[in-house]
Amino acid sequence: MILYPAIDLKDGQCVRLLRGEMAQATVFGDDPAAQALKFQTAGCEWLHLVDLNGAFAGTPVNAAAVEAILAAISVPAQLGGGIRDMATIAAWLEKGLARVILGTVAVENPGLVREAARAFPGQIAVGIDARKGRVATKGWATETDVIATDLAQSFQDAGVAAIIYTDIDRDGAMQGPNIEATEALARAVTIPVIASGGVSRMEDLLALRDTGIIAGAISGRALYDGAIDLGRALKALRA
Repeated sequence: MILYPAIDLKDGQCVRLLRGEMAQATVFGDDPAAQALKFQTAGCEWLHLVDLNGAFAGTPVNAAAVEAILAAISVPAQLGGGIRDMATIAAWLEKGLARVILGTVAVENPGLVREAARAFPGQIAVGIDARKGRVATKGWATETDVIATDLAQSFQDAGVAAIIYTDIDRDGAMQGPNIEATEALARAVTIPVIASGGVSRMEDLLALRDTGIIAGAISGRALYDGAIDLGRALKALRA
């Protein structure tokens, strides 16, 4: 199972939100590229980047910070937030991202996801963010009636590289991931599923790994707070 350290970008800074609330942002640093390099030095295989302002604006906002990160690192990185058309997808991939994450458009324009997955094989992921099993979009500000599992299954034959499943109520709360819901989603599809939201202890990572079916886990606040030591966690997951 791959551990993805998260760098969430708001106004050019590294932050973590509590349950997706922009007003509940804790700033962890003002040099995202330096933070990315720190994660890489600790041995991570991937980085997970989120343009939080972009998720609300519907267009990239923290592009300069993302580009600085890409210039600093050699490990692959995936990015979500404000990516809602083919031109933006292509531009980010050309700038060196390994994978783009499509969230809001997966609900509003699923045809775009399919088109992008055909055009860029292995480089398109779907972000499914849910409260109590129902998908939220536009930076989690808009609730929908779409069931997370139904949305995931609708892309079964689309050729997407991964699904990133976030339980919004757990995100940034340091209360542990929703392992049951994440495992259920992973068993409902053949697409690799990456868990996000609430991964706050080494035991959380091991529990996700021990399901035997979850492909990856994203953690942010716990790495910044020191609740999870990245180097030790990576060694334990590889053992």
